[in-house]
This record gives sequence, C-alpha cells and structure tokens, in this order.
Amino acid sequence: MTPTLLAAGAPALPHTASNGQLLLAVLLAIGAIVLLITRFKLHPFLALTLGSGLLAAVAGAPFDKLLASFSTGFGATVASVGLLIGLGTMLGKLLADSGGANTIADTVLARTGPKLLPWAMALIAAVLGLPLFFEVGVVLLVPIVLLVARRGNAPLIAIGIPALAGLSVLHGLVPPHPGPLVAVDALHADLGVTLALGLLIAVPTLIVAGPLFGRLAQRWVGPLELPAETAPVETAKRERTPRFGAVLATILLPVVLMLGKALADVLVDDPKATVQRVFDFVGSPLIALLAATLLAMFTLGRAAGFDKGKVSETVGSALGPIAGIVFIVGAGGGFKQTLIDVGVGQAVSEWSGKWHVSALLLGWLIAVLIRLATGSATVATITAAGIVAPLAADMSTSHSALLVLAIGAGSLFLSHVNDAGFWLVKEYFGMSVGQTLKSWSVMETIISVVAIALILPLSLVI
Repeated sequence: MTPTLLAAGAPALPHTASNGQLLLAVLLAIGAIVLLITRFKLHPFLALTLGSGLLAAVAGAPFDKLLASFSTGFGATVASVGLLIGLGTMLGKLLADSGGANTIADTVLARTGPKLLPWAMALIAAVLGLPLFFEVGVVLLVPIVLLVARRGNAPLIAIGIPALAGLSVLHGLVPPHPGPLVAVDALHADLGVTLALGLLIAVPTLIVAGPLFGRLAQRWVGPLELPAETAPVETAKRERTPRFGAVLATILLPVVLMLGKALADVLVDDPKATVQRVFDFVGSPLIALLAATLLAMFTLGRAAGFDKGKVSETVGSALGPIAGIVFIVGAGGGFKQTLIDVGVGQAVSEWSGKWHVSALLLGWLIAVLIRLATGSATVATITAAGIVAPLAADMSTSHSALLVLAIGAGSLFLSHVNDAGFWLVKEYFGMSVGQTLKSWSVMETIISVVAIALILPLSLVI
C-alpha cells in the first residue's frame, strides 16, 4: 500500500494477514455494524467504532496501533467535513426561519400552471435541497406540498414524489451534503469537478424519478386524503420575508464559487497564476460556504426583520441537532482509515484487477449492499468509500469524481423499513407501509439505477 493512501500522520498498521483473512475481517466488521444498528438499535457512531475494533482484531492488527489509526481518521474527517456540515446547517436554518423557503415556493408556484405543478415542485425541492439536509428539507417542504396539492386540486403523490426526488437526488449526489463530502474526502476527489458532474447527473435523474415517475406512483398508490389543517405553512410565513432574488443568489453563491474554481482549474491550469489562486481560494468549500452563511445573515435574517440577537440565536441553534451527524461521519472516517491501514483497500484493488470489475460499478454495488443492510445512506457512503479508496489513487480527476457519484447513487438504493427516511415520509404523507414501498422506495431505487446508468457511459467519454 502506498503511503499516499494514508491520512496525514496516520500510523501504518501491520497487515500481514492474507487476503482471505482480510475479506473475513471486512465481512464480520460490516455484519457487526449492520446487526448493532438494525437489531440492537445502537447509535451508528458506536456501531462504527466497535466495528473498527472488530475489523482490526480479525485482521491481526495490534490494538494500540488501531486506536491511533482510528483517532487519526476520525480527526481528519471531522476537520475536513465537520466544518462544512456546520456552515451548511447554519445556512439552511436561516433559509427556513426567515421565510426564504416560502419566498422561493410562492414565486415559482405563482408562475406555474396546474399541469406544470409536479415540475415546479421538483425545481423548488432541488433549489432548497442545495443547502438543506434531507430531513430538514422534508419537514420544510411537506407543508408546502400539502398546500400546493390543496390549492391546485392536484393528487398528493403526483406533487409529493417530485419534491422528495429533488431532495433525495441532491442529498446523494451533490456536495455539500455529508455523504458526497465524505466520499470526496476519502477518495481525494476534486470537489468542484464532483459538484459539476453531480449536477449534470442529477438533472436527468430528477426528471425520471420525479415528475415522470410521480404519474405512475399516483396510479399505484391511489388518492390520499389531505390533512384537514395546513397551519404549519401559514404559521411559517412572516410579515417580512426576503426577496426572491436575494434568496436565490444566497443559495446559489457557494455553488457558483465552487464551479468557478473548477472552471478556472481547467481553463487557466497554472497554479501560480493570480486568477487561479484567487478562484482556488474563494472557491474552496470552506470559504464558499462561509461567504454564503455570512451573506445569509443579511439577505435572509435581517431582511426578515431579525435583529442581531435573533440572527445569532438562529445560527447557534442550528448546530445542536447536527452533533450526531458529525460524530457518525467522524466515526465513519475512523472506520475508513482502519480499512485502509490494515490493507483491505489494497486487497480490494487487487481483486478488482483480477476480476476486471469496473471500479465505478464495484463502488455502487458495495454501497447498495450496505444501504440495504443498514438503511443509512451516510453509513453506506462512508464504508463503500473507505473500501474502494485505493482504486481512486491512479484515476483521473473526472473519474475519481464519478466514483464519488457512483457510491452516492448506490447509497440511495431501495429505502425500506430499516431507514428512518422511510418512516418520515410514510407518516408525513399518511401512507401505509405498502403505499410507501410502492412510491418512496421505488423512487429511491429509480434514482440509484438511473444515476449509475448515466455515470457508467459518461466515464467512457470524459
């Protein structure tokens, strides 16, 4: 295993075990993680931590080295990803509390006819999904979906599926969401290129899984009774709300800055050039999200009538709920580093060469299996990225970005009863388990399959 595959300062664990022993270690560790999460309802942070210990024990690595390796992976991941998750959450909280989300929804819907409502909801969800975590986006969008369905006399599923698809596609494929960010970090992919290719894949995927599948899902599920109250939407509106242009500009600012960096890297291609150095700085994820968050304090918070204290309170309250996410991501980084240091990644690289398996397809399949077993897209992404990380070492910039997207696509496959998102959607839309499987679960599977079906041929031409 080459030293460049290790995190900075990570101690190399002795890994004299055979490939068969390493395979057994991986299967037992992942099996333990799955069992601890699904059967014993253990928090994923603890499950990943214990799984790392089991992995090293079966692989024959000394425990003192394991602790240092796990800690290094944990710290490196939190340092690179945790800050971005925090800034993204602050931006999303300002968007929600200021009424900016309603501004986007009202403006788009005012210009949309009844036949275009599913497409409008997909667009709204995609725009709002850029800075919002999936769960936050669902809570924010469901009242809007209910209101749109009521006002437009439209079938709830035909409106709801495009909205859910917009959130899910962005969550799985487009940074700065936690899953893609972790994979970018693990595979040392270029964030700007991943963002650009992620958006390229996301658009057709959203069209198929959203408005088009929504028509079919409506027939399968049938009419759903709308809740009698839509108070959450009415109470979410404020006397003063940000203007549409300001909200849109704030949401898109980090995307534009990161895409600008990627474009400058391609067109200028001179690290010493002043133009590229400027774009590399302002287009780095941390600076881009920091700039958007600071801007949002004025364009969203102050525009909604928040005083300085209210803005500070809103931003501060965003951090508490994401502590669990940050610890899960960090533990996933520790597990990933343990996988690499005991030699699992190198063994997978050798196996894939002998079997002539596409790295993109392998990453997708591993993520699919872990997603089906654990129900967690984030755990699936973290684990799959750690296993296939060595395969990205000799890849081009575009192909390592596509590997990130392949893993992200696999992590969305077939959400079912072991996924918290499954129950969240079921309860909000008032569906039975069977109806949720026919709509939400199939939609997630379509996203995963369509995305990998676009990624594989794209890898042949770029």
